[in-house]
Formats: sequence, structure tokens, C-alpha cells
Amino acid sequence: MSSPSPSHAELAAVLTRLGCAAGASDLHGSLVGYLCLGGVPQADSLLERLEGTGDHPADAAALGVFEELIEQALTQLDDPELGFAPLLPQAEQPLAQRAEALREWCRGFLGGLGLGGLAGDMPLSTEGREILGDFGTIAAARFDYADDDEEDENALAEVLEFVRVGTLLLHAEFAALARGDDPLH
Repeated sequence: MSSPSPSHAELAAVLTRLGCAAGASDLHGSLVGYLCLGGVPQADSLLERLEGTGDHPADAAALGVFEELIEQALTQLDDPELGFAPLLPQAEQPLAQRAEALREWCRGFLGGLGLGGLAGDMPLSTEGREILGDFGTIAAARFDYADDDEEDENALAEVLEFVRVGTLLLHAEFAALARGDDPLH
């Protein structure tokens, strides 16, 4: 997987500086969901389109970060090597923080799909509908941790891989719909 640019920490710092309530993972999830349905955001309107405006207007540095974020998301979604990854805190961060960020990412993704125009009558495959349902479950989940750190790390890695692959499958399915293909056949 290619590494995200900007990093989670860099994006979080920009959002904090701008006074935005949205977190880095939530915003990235929203962006990816919006892009999956063919949305074309511009850096100067990214916060407005996806999460609302912050307390401070975006300056040139913030716009540069948003442009990089959009470009990276588009590149990852179209990567033939399947290099997409949700933007989450680094592996060195506490497990609970990374799990919460994944939950926020899924919530943002579903919101981004809504902003992109996801309709309940869209002819999605059974697998596509199940993935959306599972993302909703993850977005609403409260994670419990075992006494075994390795077991918890493995469980989070499995959920992250499901989200990563599920996002790519949904992206492909929405692209097929945009081309006029029927994913049900």
C-alpha cells in the first residue's frame, strides 16, 4: 500500500488550526465516499462540501494539504496495485486511538456517499449492500479490547483490511454504475 500524503497527523494539525470539528479520519472517509460516487471536490471547497467550515478560512498552506489529500485519494482509489488505505493514525499510536479513527473513517465514508448522491434504490450487488451495512455497523460500534494486545492488533488489522478492500469494491461498483453497467448481472 502506498503511504498517505499528507499524514494523519499533518491533516489533523491543519484541521485543528482551522478550528474544524471534523477529525482527519472522518474527513478522509468523507472525501473517499464522495469520490467513490464521482464527486469532484476542489481544495478550496473541501471543508464546505464535506464537513462544513471551520472557525478560520483556509490559507494557502491548508489548501495545499487539501489538494494533496484529494490527489492522493484519487490516485489510491484508481491504483491497479490496490494501494488504497484509509487515513488513520500511525501504528505507533495506541490501539484505541486507531480503532476510533477507523470507526470515524467509516462514519465519514457513509456521509460522503450521501453527499455524493447515494440513493436507496441504486442497483447495488448483494455484496455491495452488505459492505455498506457492515460499514454502518463499524461506524456505530464501540470496541471492546481483550487482555491480549496481539489479539486486539490482529482484530483491528482484519477490520481495517475489510474496510480497505470493501472500499475498493464499492468504488469499482459505483464506477460500473456510472458507466451504465448493471452490477447485478
